Amino acid sequence: MKKTLLIITIVSLAFVQCGKDSDPFMIKNGSIGNLTNQIKIKQIDSIFATDSIVKINSSPNALETQGEVEIYEKGGKQLLLLSPDDENDPNSTVKNIQVFDSRYKTEKGLNSASTWKDVKANYTIANIETTINAVVVFLKETDVYLTIDKKSLPEELRYNMDLKVEASQIPDEATFKYFMIGWESAEK
Repeated sequence: MKKTLLIITIVSLAFVQCGKDSDPFMIKNGSIGNLTNQIKIKQIDSIFATDSIVKINSSPNALETQGEVEIYEKGGKQLLLLSPDDENDPNSTVKNIQVFDSRYKTEKGLNSASTWKDVKANYTIANIETTINAVVVFLKETDVYLTIDKKSLPEELRYNMDLKVEASQIPDEATFKYFMIGWESAEK
C-alpha cells in the first residue's frame, strides 16, 4: 500500500512539474521561450546552453558574450538573431529579436511562416510605416512587428515612398520578410 501511494505521489509530482515548464517556442509580451526582456546579453550562453551560439560583433578580448548573437540548433537550423541595446556592454539587455524558426509563435499562433491573412484575423494594427523596399507593421498589444517586402504589394504601392499603405491594401497571401520582436530597454 505504501509503495503504491509513493508511486502515485511521484507520478503526480512529475505531471505537475511538466505543467510548469514553459513552452520554449512561445512568444509572449516580454518573453520568447525562456528568454525575457530582463535577461542580459552575457546570460545568453546559459539560456541557450543546448544550442549553438555565434557571437557576431563580439570584441576579441571580451570575456563575456556581447554584441549581436545568432542562435542555431545543434543540427544547424537558425533560430534567432538577438541584438542588444548596447553592442559593447555585456550587461545590456536584448532589444530586438529576429525570429527565423516558424516553431516560435504567439499565443494566437502567429509565426514567421504566417501570412497577412493570419495577422488580420487575430491582431489590431497599431501603425504601418513605409520604407524604400518594405512596409513595417506594428501590432497593438504585442511586442511583435513585421516587415513585408513591397514586392508582395500591388504595383501602385511599390514605388512611391510617400504613399501611405493601409492594412486593407496588403494582400491576404503576403508573407513576412522579417518577423521581429522589439523590447524597450529594461535599464531605463
